[in-house]
Amino acid sequence: MPSATTESQPVDAQAAPGKIDFDDYSASYDTLLHESTKLYAEDSEYFARYKVDLIKEATRHPVRRVLEYGCGTGRNIAYLQTAFPDAEIVGTDVSAVSLEVAATANPKARFEIEREGMALGAFDLIFVASVFHHIPPLERPTVMRTLAGRLAPGGSIDIFEHNPFNPVTRRIVSTCPFDADAVLLKPAELRALFQSAGLKLTRQVYCLFVPPKLSWLMPLEKHLRWLPLGGQYWISASQVR
Repeated sequence: MPSATTESQPVDAQAAPGKIDFDDYSASYDTLLHESTKLYAEDSEYFARYKVDLIKEATRHPVRRVLEYGCGTGRNIAYLQTAFPDAEIVGTDVSAVSLEVAATANPKARFEIEREGMALGAFDLIFVASVFHHIPPLERPTVMRTLAGRLAPGGSIDIFEHNPFNPVTRRIVSTCPFDADAVLLKPAELRALFQSAGLKLTRQVYCLFVPPKLSWLMPLEKHLRWLPLGGQYWISASQVR
């Protein structure tokens, strides 16, 4: 893997504003997300379906417990339940108000307020979608070590992040109110975080190349995953054996 000493520096870290309180956006989250992402997809649910479908297709190990770290209002939870119908689905977040929304919409899932030192047990799949760019850079290693400590033997941590090399992504982030505190990560920084937590990298691909209105081009995406121009990237890791 390339050295993270230069490439891994956070994008626009010097300009990062104060921390966003997602309690303030829990009621309007879906509307704001739709407004911010309609340049790419009219249906904002598309992003949840897309990522969970990728995870389901790639997962080869048994999945009995799934954690979505930073689940927010639970937009991904129903798709995770459909993808892994026999698994216990747990969502955590720092926003108590968002978790109330998530629990109402997903009564069969379990939700917990994310806090330091909490005991949740081990998970076969830990799913993190567009969360790390909200975590202050100095806190990211601690969060990754926390996630590594929750990973069951043979399981995987799958993290999706915004691709800072994609101009459409940067525009979406710059216009989204709840991304006001975003400090985008280059892939090398996320790889370094995995490795510093003692995890073995198993996958890095780029995704979200084709907007839904051009769905007939979707089969081409699997051939473009090496190209660093997708709207997001996806990195997976497992425990070192």
